[in-house]
Amino acid sequence: MRILFVGDVVGRSGRVAVNEMLPGLIRDWKLDLVIVNGENAAGGFGITEAIYHELLEAGADAITLGNHSWDQREALVFIERAPRLIRPANFPPGTPGRGAALIDTRNGKRALVINGIGRVFMQPFDDPFAIIDRELNACPLREVADAVVVDFHGEASSEKQAIGYFCDGRASLVVGTHTHVPTSDHRILPSGTAYMTDAGMTGDYESIIGMQREEPLGRFQRGYPAGRFEPAEGVATLSGIAVETDDTTGLATRVAAVRIGPLLERAVPDFW
Repeated sequence: MRILFVGDVVGRSGRVAVNEMLPGLIRDWKLDLVIVNGENAAGGFGITEAIYHELLEAGADAITLGNHSWDQREALVFIERAPRLIRPANFPPGTPGRGAALIDTRNGKRALVINGIGRVFMQPFDDPFAIIDRELNACPLREVADAVVVDFHGEASSEKQAIGYFCDGRASLVVGTHTHVPTSDHRILPSGTAYMTDAGMTGDYESIIGMQREEPLGRFQRGYPAGRFEPAEGVATLSGIAVETDDTTGLATRVAAVRIGPLLERAVPDFW
């Protein structure tokens, strides 16, 4: 199976990049499954129902979220009628929506997509290890799912790496999101799970993590806010990770970073 995971889409600039690039990547790379993190897609904070459908129309098969899941209050309602919108599974019991979903892929197979959120330097939600373990056991790779992708939304690299090894051999891909900075540690772990500490963002990198520079820079200098964070509006770079899996085992056989756009060094898989 050919899988593309697209890192955090930030604002209009990020959405434009997805809309312009993703259909061609699906065609040219013959992708079977595309997952997009959309938690910053609406003005940098949260997601709306219209943007959810916009990302699906561009080619996303599933959309994951994170700590900004509810910044657009409408998400608390429309997520119940959005079966391919997945919020962190370790949010408290009773939270609207779902933390995992079984998705039909373009090649007629099924993929389990799990979203988790970290607790280190983040709001301490339920234990992500226990919840992800539950989801993996409920829908095992090879037995129920042909592929398993875990989007772990966290601040600490160490916690993301721990989740990677915790899932090794039980997931096709574990990829970190949230920091908006792509890491260069993409690889296949010892038991066959593709891993990357952070997929980076799909947004304007002439910014401070996707936001216009003035306000965040000023807050570091002043120690207090003077205005709102606004998404940077320059040309975005699409960042993420590409994975190919073995049809028999569901585990990764090849992995590559994806970076297409200005500023960052271009990276695309050389095996498709």
